[in-house]
Amino acid sequence: MASCSAVRHSSQTALQLVGAAAVTIILIFLFESYQGVPQAVMIALGLVLLFWIVLRKTPFGRHLYAVGGNAEAARRAGIGVVRMKITVFMLASTLAALAGIMMTSRSTAVATQISSTLLLNAIAAAVIGGVSLFGGRGSVWAVVLGALVIGSLDNGLDLLNQDQSIKNIVQGAVLLLAVTADAVVRRTGLRGR
Repeated sequence: MASCSAVRHSSQTALQLVGAAAVTIILIFLFESYQGVPQAVMIALGLVLLFWIVLRKTPFGRHLYAVGGNAEAARRAGIGVVRMKITVFMLASTLAALAGIMMTSRSTAVATQISSTLLLNAIAAAVIGGVSLFGGRGSVWAVVLGALVIGSLDNGLDLLNQDQSIKNIVQGAVLLLAVTADAVVRRTGLRGR
């Protein structure tokens, strides 16, 4: 009986993944053909939807949150922590390569300093989106909102003709506030237990 339920759950998850991929492909075709939405935006939205489903609806996602929250407890629960970390690093490097290819195709140039501030922007977007630096917490959609905040901040500073050093200071200050808020919330949450 339990195996039948597990098969049904895994087939539902697979159906959701296939459905998300089909909708993404259709939207890419429609928007790229006449609406003028860049293909990179559609690919990013498809990846966000895919990772939201993977993190929320699959055992891999639950195991990932468990390893992020407490690796030792996850190991004792039977989760392959080392294997999970290797898988996540491989996935991150694959996505970084995809992002590099998309950025290179957009700018039609390759330079080592083409985006020297991307690391700060990525970390700030994740932390502002509610991802805990201590692990085990976070949401894909919240990170998207954090990226929109960082992008809006960067765009606003560009419109004000601010130097890159001023942008780094402002983004660093916002990141510092977000990390401080995360640490305070974590500390008060631990005291309340």
